[in-house]
Amino acid sequence: MRIAVPREITPGERRLALTPDAAAALVKGSLEVLVETGAGDGAFYFDAAFEAAGARIVSDATTLYAQADVVLKVQKPTLAEVDRLREGTVLLSFLQALTSPDLVQRLVTRRITSFGMEGIPRISRAQKMDALSSQANISGYKAVLIAAESLAKFFPMMMTAAGTVFAAKVLVMGAGVAGLQAIATARRLGAQVWGYDVRAAVKEQVESLGAKFLELDLGVADAEDKGGYAKALSADAARRQQELLAEKTKDFDVVITTALVPGRTAPRLVTGETVRGMRPGSVIVDLAAEAGGNCELTEPDRIVVTGGVTIHGPTNLPATMPVHASQLYARNVTELLREFVKDGALALSLDDEVIKGACVTHGGEIVNEAVKATVAARKTA
Repeated sequence: MRIAVPREITPGERRLALTPDAAAALVKGSLEVLVETGAGDGAFYFDAAFEAAGARIVSDATTLYAQADVVLKVQKPTLAEVDRLREGTVLLSFLQALTSPDLVQRLVTRRITSFGMEGIPRISRAQKMDALSSQANISGYKAVLIAAESLAKFFPMMMTAAGTVFAAKVLVMGAGVAGLQAIATARRLGAQVWGYDVRAAVKEQVESLGAKFLELDLGVADAEDKGGYAKALSADAARRQQELLAEKTKDFDVVITTALVPGRTAPRLVTGETVRGMRPGSVIVDLAAEAGGNCELTEPDRIVVTGGVTIHGPTNLPATMPVHASQLYARNVTELLREFVKDGALALSLDDEVIKGACVTHGGEIVNEAVKATVAARKTA
């Protein structure tokens, strides 16, 4: 079986799906690994390192795809990339399947067996395959560095001969993986940190990192779905959340927002009016920019300054730390591969909980129930 790793073509994407160490492990397992020339250059994993690991370097993507049995990618493929795949090829990548109906349909037409890394279920057995978490960790860490660089103040308290400078106050909205990493990183830098989430169950996690938990009464009894993610709030609860957060946000120097609901536009937590109430010099880093933003004034991949408040809207922070991002992602995809590649052959069981959650298309059909329902709803809309 041939495992192929093409060069990522999305602008700004420096990660790759397989590192030389991970490639060596696959080769040791009697799999052939093909890597497109220069695929790892952006992450400083050069062709020579892959050759030393036993992989074969292929000069162009067309030749690579034509020989591949399994293709490993980071970013979802373009339609043109899908058309290069041979029928029956297995594809592993982030697919964003719930919001990419045209891509899903093309995968069906081409009879590609596709796995969306965002669909890995949140169960203990699948933690080592959880690419959303491995990459979100990086986003949360880097968001704090961006905030610290932009803020015209120290993060930690400083006691100097010229007087005492008090620590910056940081509010992290959303206590998922990215949010918890942001909290931990801001605490390491010496800031006073608060965490907020609609899920009351995460209070203990926030406090375990040395931060305080910001509690708001939204009148919502159960804000967590069975997958552990936050549920979308009702219109009334969302409006009350905005109002209560507006009152609190003006007291903070830095606000980092990380709230996402899978397959939906990001919840609006910070309105334009809220921003106008913040102190000049304050900083917002919106990690939900790609999904519409938690802040009303966020613009994807731009820095907006309004009323003295600086708003960052990065959409792909893991790509700015490609060495470790690629290393972690490579572990995720190779662990998933081991779930359905046995003795060098495809052994796919759609009854398996992990496979059922991640597999999107197979045998010319959509096999993921959530994706199937979303695509059907779009067709009838």
